[in-house]
Order: sequence, then structure tokens, then C-alpha cells
Amino acid sequence: MIIILSGLLFFFTVFVLSIDWYIGSKFNQFIYSDLDQIPKRKIALVLGTSKYVNFGGKIYYNAYYVYRLSAAAKLYQAGKVDGILVSGDNSSQNYDEPTNMTQDLIELGIPANYITQDYAGFRTLDSIVRAQKIFGLENYTIVSQKFHCQRALYIAQSKEQTPIAFAASDVKSVRGLKTRLREVLARFKAFLDCQILNVGPKFLGEKEIINYRGR
Repeated sequence: MIIILSGLLFFFTVFVLSIDWYIGSKFNQFIYSDLDQIPKRKIALVLGTSKYVNFGGKIYYNAYYVYRLSAAAKLYQAGKVDGILVSGDNSSQNYDEPTNMTQDLIELGIPANYITQDYAGFRTLDSIVRAQKIFGLENYTIVSQKFHCQRALYIAQSKEQTPIAFAASDVKSVRGLKTRLREVLARFKAFLDCQILNVGPKFLGEKEIINYRGR
């Protein structure tokens, strides 16, 4: 029995790592890090994360958050997008990623009327599906760290969308390593959701209009 269980665990581990490798390698051709090279799209979809993190009992700005907003602002200011959709978790009155992102993008010089909020982006799959179903996006630019962009593009392709992505700076620290290890399981979950379980977003609702420069 132990040999059988060990064998099953081995094959499961190989399968999970194979999915991680596939998602990490297949979608790099759609990810850009150079503003001069990335094609223009009307809308950038900024995937949400918390503004602050608790590390060792102290509260710090989340570098993932800071880098994503900086990348989105650079896209807009370079004329590579005309509007920004911020999608994140707003599951309680005390936790509101889209509002935080909106306020900080305004401070970075993005006009408020060209920022649209998706308050039901509870996870990446929700944000990607809602971008299409609620906000009518097909060809758009995803903004996040490269490893996250790879998974987001995988989900988008499984939903027959054709976005590209702009990679924000990554976090090179112990926390960054932990995040990358969690990403392995997140990719396996994305595979199950998209290919096996056909999971949909937690909430859809009515269609919404995105305002953008030149509209």
C-alpha cells in the first residue's frame, strides 16, 4: 500500500509541475516588458492584490501592488492604453482593492474618468471572465507580475479571449519565493477550474461601460 501511495504521489507531483511548466512557458510570447514593443490596446486590466502586507507583525506597502499600479500608469502615459479597468476584491466594507487602486492611480496622474472599477474580481478567474462578460473586453492588456500574467493568459485563452500582458516588476525576496511556490498550486487550480470543473465567477450581474480616452 505504501508503494502504491508513494507512486500516486509521485505521478501527481509530476502532473502538477507539468501544468506549472506548461503555463509558464506557453504564454511568454504574449507578455511584454518593454513599453516600446507592446502593441496598443484600448484598455488595461489591472489584477488586484492587497495594498498592505503584514510581515513580522508590522504593516508594509505590498510591492506587488505598487509595481502593478506603476506599470499601468506607464502604459497609459505612453499612450499604449486609453483606459484602465481595476479588478479586485471588495468582499467587505473594510477591504476594497478597486477603490485603493483607483485612488493611487489618480495620484500617479491617471484621470479619474478613465479608470473603471470591477468590485467583484475576487480571484483571477473572476477578473478575466468579467472583463469579457461584464465589460465587453476581448483584446486588452493584462497588468500584473509575469508569473501571474502567465496564469491569467491561460485562463483568458481557455475562455476564448485574446489579450496580451504587460509584466510589472517582480518582487525579489523571500516573500517573492513563497508567492512563486503558491503559484504552482494556483496554476493547478486554474487547470481544474478551466478544463475539468468549468467553474464560473462568483458574481456576474449587469453589463457595464468602460470610459476611455478618445471615446
